[in-house]
Amino acid sequence: KPIIYLYPKEDTEVSVKLLKEKNIICSYPKYKDEWKVLASPNGSLKDLETERQLYSLYYEGKNDIQFKVEKEGFVVKGEDTISFLEEKLAILGLTEREAEEFIVYWLPKLEANKYNYIRFATTDEINESMPLEIHPNPDTVIRVLMTFKGLEKPIDVQEQQLEIPRRTGFVAAEWGGTEIQ
Repeated sequence: KPIIYLYPKEDTEVSVKLLKEKNIICSYPKYKDEWKVLASPNGSLKDLETERQLYSLYYEGKNDIQFKVEKEGFVVKGEDTISFLEEKLAILGLTEREAEEFIVYWLPKLEANKYNYIRFATTDEINESMPLEIHPNPDTVIRVLMTFKGLEKPIDVQEQQLEIPRRTGFVAAEWGGTEIQ
């Protein structure tokens, strides 16, 4: 469930293209070749095709990458999910509103497990899975993709090192997740 937010410095017509359109399962507003929106600094969007007011662009897609349990990541008790995600999503550059929307979507799935293996995909992995083209080009692009697998008991993994992006200028932020099969 990736969601894309746009925060230009001034009202700006923005084109967003998902470069693996064949992998899109579902989208809102309906994706046809690209989304064209009027984006405002506060994050509000106006779909230029339908005139609908939006706050994000949504799509669901198939992954070309088969994510798996790696040697690095995090093992988190289901009951500790909220504090873990609040901390890590802030490090990864999401605002509190973006993080809240991420948490309320993924919390039921994660809390239902005794433990979860969680790893955040690298930017290269995300770009390989669904390349994104935004015009005009944002100054800052933040793409967060959580991969996770429910566990009955903890496993040993090396803690993943996360990089803190700086949100400057025109910001495009995206979050999503995928369950490891």
